[in-house]
Formats: sequence, C-alpha cells, structure tokens
Amino acid sequence: MEELYELRTYIENGHYQDALLLIGEMEEMSKDDKINKIFSYMEILLIHLIKQHAESRSTRSWEASIRNSSYKINYINKRKKAGGYYCDKEELINIIDDAWPIALIRASLEAFEGRYNDVELAEKVHENQIKEEALNLLKNGYHS
Repeated sequence: MEELYELRTYIENGHYQDALLLIGEMEEMSKDDKINKIFSYMEILLIHLIKQHAESRSTRSWEASIRNSSYKINYINKRKKAGGYYCDKEELINIIDDAWPIALIRASLEAFEGRYNDVELAEKVHENQIKEEALNLLKNGYHS
C-alpha cells in the first residue's frame, strides 16, 4: 500500500521517471508473489505424485490434492487482464526442479508411513517421469 501512495506522490509532483521505476518494481513484486504461490502448490502437487509413484497406489485425497494443486497453479499463472502467463514452460520446469527436493523430503515423511528417508524414497521413484507428469498436468497453464 505504501507503494501506491508513493506512486501517487511521484505522479502528482511530475516525477514520471520515478513513477515508472516504481511501477516496474511493483510489477516485479507482483510476479514474485505469483511465483511463490505457484511454488507452494507445485510442492504439494509433487508430494502426492511422488507418493502415488512410490507406493503404486492412490487415494481419493491424493487425487483431489493433485487436481486442486494443478488447477491453482494454472489459475495463479494466468494473467487475467493482460492475457498470457506469468511463467512460461521453462520457468515452470525450473519451479518443478526447485520444488523437487523439498517435496521429496515431505513425501518421505508420509509415504510408507515414513519408513524411508528422502534419499531412500528417491530410489523408489523415477524423478524425470514424475516431473514430466507434473508438467503435463499444467500444459494448459503456459505457452510452449
């Protein structure tokens, strides 16, 4: 909210260059917020995909979480007014890669009743296959 007050002040005082710089900063802050939200949902998505693959089974709860997470990622990623997307395919791949280690640790606490640590659980799944599945669930939420 401070930024909007500052922006108004710049415009009222004719400091248009400062106003444009502030607008750029605000756009970056907005995109960072979107990426952080996408990351959080990506982590949840990967946790449940890892558990499905590791245990060779699924539950209605896991499936609901996967559907909800992929929906939320696509929803957050879509630029409502300007059109397009905040993250393209490459950026989503990077988010998947960044979220993987955290998701694996969290999945290790839940899969097989927590009997395996993240390293042991990683040996039971095909990382690239799960990442590709996650990306395919998001295929309508970015331009290739």
